[in-house]
Amino acid sequence: MISKAEQPCVAFFDVDNTLIDNDAMQRDLDEHLTQVLGESACSAYRNYFEALRRERGYADFLGALQRLRMDYLDDPRVLSISSWLLNYPFAARMFPGAHDAVRAMGAVGTPVILSDGDAVYQPHKIARSGLDELFEHRALIFVHKEQEVPAIERLYPAAHYVVVDDKLRILTAFKELWGPRVTTIFVRQGHYGTDQALEASQPAPDHALDSIAELVGLAHDVF
Repeated sequence: MISKAEQPCVAFFDVDNTLIDNDAMQRDLDEHLTQVLGESACSAYRNYFEALRRERGYADFLGALQRLRMDYLDDPRVLSISSWLLNYPFAARMFPGAHDAVRAMGAVGTPVILSDGDAVYQPHKIARSGLDELFEHRALIFVHKEQEVPAIERLYPAAHYVVVDDKLRILTAFKELWGPRVTTIFVRQGHYGTDQALEASQPAPDHALDSIAELVGLAHDVF
């Protein structure tokens, strides 16, 4: 549901490692790939996955599987990995307190998903995890969200924005673009959020949390 009328506050939530433990999902995938096809296939998939991340700027799970398939055209087991990916129980990988955090922000502004990702698997993940329903179908998915500010402002105009993310680089970009009009909230979860060197290399956010659950107590003081 897109809002064209300006609102007092819109709160944008990242998905991977902010609301959903995506690192745990990737560990599960590595384990499954190893069990089904062996360690060499798991390593090859991971190489394809990282190459596509560098090439496209987002995690492309299905694209990496397509590349892996070309190495295993005579092995029908590789096709079973797609079913595993599509049927993965993302709802069980929601961080504790994530639902409460979104609802708490909903009391002071309009919560909206703002994610990077592909056009197939990322919306599937959002729907399967229950986030689509939780956010009442308010979701934006871009290749590089920090480059889409004109579209974001057009689709969700607001007097003030809140951005919740596990990547300080993203938060810094929005702060540089929106200045005092945005409150940045850094969540130290996942491999980006817990990288102390990365954190030290970026300006401090407006707020830093050790878990998304802490946002419940902060919601009414975000701006």
